[in-house]
Amino acid sequence: MPFEDFDVEKFAQNRALSESGAMPPVDGSTTPRRATLATVADAAGVSIATASRALTGRGDLASATRRRVHVAAREVGYVREPSAGGRPLGSARLLDLVLGSYGDDYSDEVTAGARTAAADAGYDLVLTEERDTPDDDWPLRIRRRGSAGVVLGLISPTAAQLSSLADASIPVVLMDPRSDSPRGLTSVQTTDHEGGRSAAVHLVECGATSFAVLLGRPRYRYGRTRHAGFREGLRAALPAAAITVVQAGWRRAQARDAMIPLLRDLAPGERLGVFACSDELAAGVYAAAAATGRRIPDDVLVVGFDDLRGARWLTPALTTVRQPIREMAAAAVDALAGAAAGSELSGAPIVLPTRLVIRAST
Repeated sequence: MPFEDFDVEKFAQNRALSESGAMPPVDGSTTPRRATLATVADAAGVSIATASRALTGRGDLASATRRRVHVAAREVGYVREPSAGGRPLGSARLLDLVLGSYGDDYSDEVTAGARTAAADAGYDLVLTEERDTPDDDWPLRIRRRGSAGVVLGLISPTAAQLSSLADASIPVVLMDPRSDSPRGLTSVQTTDHEGGRSAAVHLVECGATSFAVLLGRPRYRYGRTRHAGFREGLRAALPAAAITVVQAGWRRAQARDAMIPLLRDLAPGERLGVFACSDELAAGVYAAAAATGRRIPDDVLVVGFDDLRGARWLTPALTTVRQPIREMAAAAVDALAGAAAGSELSGAPIVLPTRLVIRAST
């Protein structure tokens, strides 16, 4: 073009924008295409150094300050590339589901509920498996891909893992935690105590003359709570009744081996009511009954807990306490989507109700 048509002032302005990392759009307007770190700092009312520490998850900052910087970054459209320990603002809308394993009935239910809720909220769901190896650093992987939030299901995160996510301002929701939730963390639970109580009342109504509780080992929070509810329900319905407590690992074969001595020693005419603290443990009771020649429900009445799909496939079909696993996973995702939109996560648990599902095992 002719020299006289060259706009020196606009050239100087564009050059300054280029050097700052905020190039103008191709239409020639002076509106910046990309916000800079200085833009974020100004919007959040902090120094550039503080904004940088907040966005990379480094440094000791107040949680309110870190959150304010992240909100400001989203509002001004700040984009940064992923780096070790950093969180890429403006990346794809992702939520992570972290479980100890996948491919079983429980994880299938959790995944189905979380995936549907994530899609409804406009997020993609990433399935992350916690590997029991010293070099597994799943929090760092989550930070690098810039997840908007994390659901932790049936695992016990360490303080260092939770701190790593908190430093990057990535919210966490615990689903059915194995222990009491750390202060300030949101959890999604079910009415374990009431579920155990309803199992006791039902076994009494069905004519059980003796009672046993099959507990999983280690004794996680939900197992202890279900046991306490069963004891309370039995005490109210049949105050003089005694309870035999049997402990086993959380697998079917371990439960079978633990229950065989008790079933072998049943007296003639005795009807043993067994409350198993999971459907997997209840399946072990079935195997023990088969090994000792006991019939369900004539000699042994069985109530499980979970209502996974395998409960209906046992013969006879298993009476169990249904916990709404899909709905629990969806509630966890909904809480994270709300947090990503600026809502505060409450430290109070989100509790969904159980329901006794009566089938042929009682």
